[in-house]
Amino acid sequence: MTLLHEFYMQRCLDLARNGLGSVAPNPMVGAVIVHNDRIIGEGYHTGYGNPHAEAEAVNQVKDQSILPDSTLYVNLEPCNHHGKAPPCTNLILDKGIGRVVIGQNDPNSAASGGLDRLRNKGVEVITGVLEQESRWLNRRFNTFHEQKRPWLILKWAQTTDGFVDTLRDQTENQKPTWITDETGRRLVHKWRTEEQAILAGSQTILLDNPQLNVRAWAGKDPLRITIDRTGRLEMGDRRSPLWILDGAIPTVIYTGTDHKNQPNLEFIRISPEEPVWPQVLADLYNRNIQSVLIEGGPTLVETLIRENLWDEARVFIGPGWFGSGVKAPQFPFQPKQEGKVGNSRLMQFYREDMRTLRTLRR
Repeated sequence: MTLLHEFYMQRCLDLARNGLGSVAPNPMVGAVIVHNDRIIGEGYHTGYGNPHAEAEAVNQVKDQSILPDSTLYVNLEPCNHHGKAPPCTNLILDKGIGRVVIGQNDPNSAASGGLDRLRNKGVEVITGVLEQESRWLNRRFNTFHEQKRPWLILKWAQTTDGFVDTLRDQTENQKPTWITDETGRRLVHKWRTEEQAILAGSQTILLDNPQLNVRAWAGKDPLRITIDRTGRLEMGDRRSPLWILDGAIPTVIYTGTDHKNQPNLEFIRISPEEPVWPQVLADLYNRNIQSVLIEGGPTLVETLIRENLWDEARVFIGPGWFGSGVKAPQFPFQPKQEGKVGNSRLMQFYREDMRTLRTLRR
């Protein structure tokens, strides 16, 4: 029976993964309804504000009279509160579903409590099926609710000899030298659609003037973020304007100086007397931002590594050889996954305390 439960739970996880980039700040959830060893309904949460996975699965069942003799599989504890959708526990009880099998408990205290309610109403509840896989799938959601901060993803590209850039100043005739090819850049844009926010340091913005949006993939632009403690970005010493100040995409700039907010451009004052990152992460938590892709330079990245403020790192090793320039971040960790992307090698790292979650089924 355990293997059969895992088989259907894996189907839930496969369905849930389709919601990546669309459901945040909700979790990714898939649901499968089984009757006499046959799937009679399945669904997943397709987007924030849309029906939950359990409702999608129930609506697929043609003969609702067999639901009391059926089993509902879902990778996350059914919600027990009124949000944009009614509680899924109400639906389960209304339909008389006799057994519920889940992957992990809900870490969101506002929505949890569904399992106890179902048990008290006589529903058989089985928990912990593919629990580690379920937690890994919703690592952003779990980290947000358990650690009160976003999931932090470091990303950079470096040459074979360990440089991320040539030596440049802020003059506009010195463009960055690309390390990866078009395939790698397209993958990065796909990643941007999967996270709620993207962050680059002020030095990177002054040198590269990145747009920090999605152009090479279909999907939603993330919230743009930077930290500009001394107001360097608005000094106006460039001939062309900075993309991050264009107001085209919602943007947040954390600064130690006073600025007037503009449409799609919000300046958040941070205290120079306090450490920067706790202030930034606390504000992002209050904004319900559950994940941040950090495309920063070595100084910013090494600060986060030193302060143990990272969860995942994605590092491209390109075929180029600079000989000198800006050294890549010091990163004394072993990759958990490696693969080829275009002309580069992609290495993926996870923090040591995430070791039990590093096995990816897909």
